[in-house]
Amino acid sequence: MTVVLPHVGESITEGTIEKWLKAVGDTVEKYDPLVEVVTDKVSMEVPSPASGTITKILAQEGETVPMGAAIAEMEVHGGIPETTPSPEPSASGQSKPMDTTGVLLKNVAPVGPTGSSGPITQGIESPDEASQKRQRYSPAVMRLADDHNIDLALVTGTGMNGRITRKDVQTFIDTGVETGAPASPTSVPVTEDRAGIDGDEERVPLSVVRRMIAARMTESASQIPTAWSITEVDVTGLVQLRESIKESFQQREGAPITYLPFVVKAVAEALGENPVLNSSWDGDAILLKRRINIGIAVAAPDGLVVPVIHDADTLSIAVLATRMADLTTRARQGKLDVKEVQGGTFTVNNTGALGTTSSQPIINFPQAAIMTTEAIVKRPVVVAGDAIAVRSIMNICLTFDHRVMDGAEASGFATGVKRRLEAMGPDTSVY
Repeated sequence: MTVVLPHVGESITEGTIEKWLKAVGDTVEKYDPLVEVVTDKVSMEVPSPASGTITKILAQEGETVPMGAAIAEMEVHGGIPETTPSPEPSASGQSKPMDTTGVLLKNVAPVGPTGSSGPITQGIESPDEASQKRQRYSPAVMRLADDHNIDLALVTGTGMNGRITRKDVQTFIDTGVETGAPASPTSVPVTEDRAGIDGDEERVPLSVVRRMIAARMTESASQIPTAWSITEVDVTGLVQLRESIKESFQQREGAPITYLPFVVKAVAEALGENPVLNSSWDGDAILLKRRINIGIAVAAPDGLVVPVIHDADTLSIAVLATRMADLTTRARQGKLDVKEVQGGTFTVNNTGALGTTSSQPIINFPQAAIMTTEAIVKRPVVVAGDAIAVRSIMNICLTFDHRVMDGAEASGFATGVKRRLEAMGPDTSVY
């Protein structure tokens, strides 16, 4: 039977093979983890769909393959499990089912700031499309080729559909010839000691997760023409409110209440007033999102993670606080579900927790805007009657897609957030 890469969501179209946990000849039981796969949203283990023996590995480590593609073959013990039919011509000219099965193991970990994703393309490949697809090298292949100044046009791919794998490039480097081709004096690569003559540098290989984050950030920075603004907010009343309830809230709800739930509440309401901020660019149109799903950037051990609070505008501050505490904890433990990192329409990042007072975030592609909350600092400010008072001040920084909106819309949103935060005080209810 053929083991395929299982579909894990409509917006996830391909995955990169990070590490095979089983080798050819290994005997596995049903649901034993076979391979670790990383997508732009999740890191997951693909388990064995049946008990049997691995007979062939079709997708090599570092190779990026579409969801539903064959990644291995195995000999099944005790009969063929339930299969997904796929037409394949038989000797009689009729089609017969192909034994293909893929199973997704739960408890997946999200990857990178990817609360939403781009469009999905489906359909049958033409020969020209298949040829173009073979030239879509995986990050691991491109990195290895760049490191050794390899022209990938000289390398013959042995992967699925003729794709070049990391092993193909490594063989080229080790032997100076492309796989299955005669040696050529001009194809011997020139290696370079990147560490420097004095050994003053250390080269740290990129993890699959780090490469995925880099790719997403590059995509956003290269495709979205951005503008940026900073707005000063007097949160003295909010600070007093939180101080007065944080202990009782912790005892009652079993979760801490930070400043972020208050910010998310203000953002959700401001998005309702300024829907263009809750949208995305679609080439010849702007897609306004009916639901307000706010992604919260979380620093996890493997990289930035963006769990999503769906329908945030319908939730109270208390519910936002408990839900955010749960999502943050599980994000750092790598225990989020796929749905919990999908569908984001706007992203909030609390960079102030790192001590910053201003920052310029990169938009979570393909969303239209992202906002940061900065550190709360006490500053002397001019208040009513030209008096000077010490107040708690926080900056909110907004990066927005200038194709989707202009400064007027962006400023209207930021002002709406500011107005709501400055109106919060000891009498504000969190329920």
